[in-house]
Amino acid sequence: MNLKSLLLGSAAALVAITGARAADAVVVAEPEPVDYVRVCDVYGKGFYYIPGTETCLSVGGYVRFQYNVAGDPARNLEGDDYQAGSSVRARLNFDAREETELGTLRAFARVQAQNNTIAQPDSSLGASYVMDQAYVQLGGLLVGYRDSLWTSGVGGLEDGLLTDSDLVVGDFNTNQVSYTFAVNGFSATLGLEDDRTGDIVPDVHAKLVYSGAWGGAYLSAVYDETYNPVNANGITNTIAINGVPISIVGTFPTLLRDGNNDAFALKGGVLLKNLIAADSQLKIEGHYAFDPTVYAGITAINTVSTLSSNQLTNAGVPIILEWAAGAGYAQKFGKVGLAIAGQYGKTFDSRLVTPINGVTFIGQGEYWAAVGNVGYAITNNFAALGEVSYKNVDFGGPVGDVDQVAGFLRLQRNF
Repeated sequence: MNLKSLLLGSAAALVAITGARAADAVVVAEPEPVDYVRVCDVYGKGFYYIPGTETCLSVGGYVRFQYNVAGDPARNLEGDDYQAGSSVRARLNFDAREETELGTLRAFARVQAQNNTIAQPDSSLGASYVMDQAYVQLGGLLVGYRDSLWTSGVGGLEDGLLTDSDLVVGDFNTNQVSYTFAVNGFSATLGLEDDRTGDIVPDVHAKLVYSGAWGGAYLSAVYDETYNPVNANGITNTIAINGVPISIVGTFPTLLRDGNNDAFALKGGVLLKNLIAADSQLKIEGHYAFDPTVYAGITAINTVSTLSSNQLTNAGVPIILEWAAGAGYAQKFGKVGLAIAGQYGKTFDSRLVTPINGVTFIGQGEYWAAVGNVGYAITNNFAALGEVSYKNVDFGGPVGDVDQVAGFLRLQRNF
């Protein structure tokens, strides 16, 4: 066998082997089934179907950094006549909805945590998440825990004025059950709320709302089943007014002594959109309480309340307003937003005691407040806000007045 024959034979064998391999069948692995997330556009942006169900879920919230300052009569731990510090808040909202034969079934839950430099000097301790809201809705029925019907926005209108410090009256959360009938922009709500007194009788709320493209209007009424010292926990406090220590021990109406200790209050307001200029809102709101009630309570002069739920200084003056009226205006200019708000009212008669000599004063306080802020949208879902407020309570006579300037600077990322 010569060299030429050997090369030809090797080439033929190689071609045969290659051809045999080419004839083998190619086996492709079967793909695993994947249940892709589907967008749910029934309830607006941000909802998607939970895989394998017809329930739509939206998850959102924000992360916020804020630096707060409150002036005299607040005191810091070093004895200065102001209080300052930072706070960081994380909020998560979960909103699940689906359609049933009885209407939309919804469950909403909000949890949040806030780390405060004053309440928690060691920031490494972090903060615990707590339930801020949790409720279920089926059609017009609502049961759960959230803002009182007195301040919750059934028509997106009722929660105070248009600044961040919205000067809302009677703002707190409570367990509740309510039913809302809505048609063509009108809604009527009747609700019962746990007043935390332990008896079987709840507080009763009624509300009428109209909401339209131009804005809206509302009228609320509340029957406070029991106004008593249990409801007024924390009202007693000591402040220095014009250098004189004064104890604000709250109201002492005859209702607390004759056993007929219920209360009734009314509130109304109107919101007007684009009335003065494009991208503007004008809000007017007022209330009148026939009797002292927690639904007419505010904290007028305070420490940096966003820093600590416990007042570390004796600066707090919670008061109850017999009546108050206020207005707010908000205007957008592209990425810039401006807002101002003001409020004026009168307190119920309050008993003020000087701890030094025990002299008691009885007076009706005059209250007013003003708030202004500037916001800027740095980029999509990330904004800055700066706000300054001034509040004044004047009890007249030998007590005089006490006032305070406060403010904050905020950076917030929404998602």
